[in-house]
Amino acid sequence: MATNYTDDIGPVAYPLKMVSEEVVEHMLGWNIPEEHQDLVHEHWRNFPAVSKYAHFVLALIYSFLILASVSGNGIVIWIFSTSKSLRTASNMFVINLAVFDMMMMIEMPLLVLNSFYQRLVGYQLGCDIFAVLGSLSGIGGAITNAVIAYDRYKTISSPLDGRLNRVQASFLILFTWLWALPFTILPAFRIWGRFVPEGFLTTCSFDYFTEDQDTKVFVMCIFAWSYCIPMLLLCYFYSKLFGAVRLHERMLKEQAKKMNVKSLAANKEDAGKSVEIRIAKVAFTIFFLFVCSWTPYAFVTMVGAFGDRSILTPVTTMIPAVCAKIVSCIDPWVYAINHPRYRAELQKRLPWMGVREADPDTVSTSSGATAQTQNPTAEA
Repeated sequence: MATNYTDDIGPVAYPLKMVSEEVVEHMLGWNIPEEHQDLVHEHWRNFPAVSKYAHFVLALIYSFLILASVSGNGIVIWIFSTSKSLRTASNMFVINLAVFDMMMMIEMPLLVLNSFYQRLVGYQLGCDIFAVLGSLSGIGGAITNAVIAYDRYKTISSPLDGRLNRVQASFLILFTWLWALPFTILPAFRIWGRFVPEGFLTTCSFDYFTEDQDTKVFVMCIFAWSYCIPMLLLCYFYSKLFGAVRLHERMLKEQAKKMNVKSLAANKEDAGKSVEIRIAKVAFTIFFLFVCSWTPYAFVTMVGAFGDRSILTPVTTMIPAVCAKIVSCIDPWVYAINHPRYRAELQKRLPWMGVREADPDTVSTSSGATAQTQNPTAEA
């Protein structure tokens, strides 16, 4: 007896029906079970389901980011925490930023897994875990950048009495973690706001689409807390820092004119000052990366809550999320390129990386000795 493949077509046409079912255009969220459909906002149901190849490309990008984050942030934590010359109060903030960046990396394997399933694995629980890691690392990294800016300003504007000690640094690090907790815990436990899928529906963030006053107030508050306040602090401290640097340079030039010399930067104190300015440039670069990574995401959330949602397609909402992850991988390499003592340690411990950096202490000492040799009557 012949097998009845379908009620309306014969066995010869059955392969054609299979092909036609493969190319049927599903809408986004079609592969989420009925009992979990409340996770998907109606906005996303207006878009066709994302191609599996787009999911695989995203998974490939995140796989490279995992490697970059583990190697870069791992090396930063290792060297800054074990090198005697780098175990300073200021560099405790560098380690803290690397820890937040590593935490953001932990959510990346979840995205890779979700991309291969083309949906959220674990549904609400998986969404909450993903979003908690992203919220804690994103908000914590933002306020840590502000603390680094404050530390750089204090160190350069008042090099003798403005440096933070390790106890003060520890309290500021505790402050960054406490700062990140409220808008992580509240939506995770549905106390205020909630975490929902977004974009390709393989990542999660806080809900900025629900049409009610409570959600809109939540979005405004988290926007101010996690983006506006750190941004204002960054702008304030860096403006003060650059003012202090310009004042220092102007004083050096005026003193050099009085002494009829070209420069006063040949002594150890000014050489150390130059190192501090280089480190400040590193911090400013990371600030610039922070602006580039989180401004697009802040724009997306505000448009989702108060603007024209039609421009928020799955692709346009995934791009800012990817940018934020990329910056968390770039941060440690910025230090590798610009931080003089870190480069010196990399040269000692990982010579295969090809880093070339003279020991800052040796350079400072030799500079001071050269100045004394060239001006032997200075102490007379």
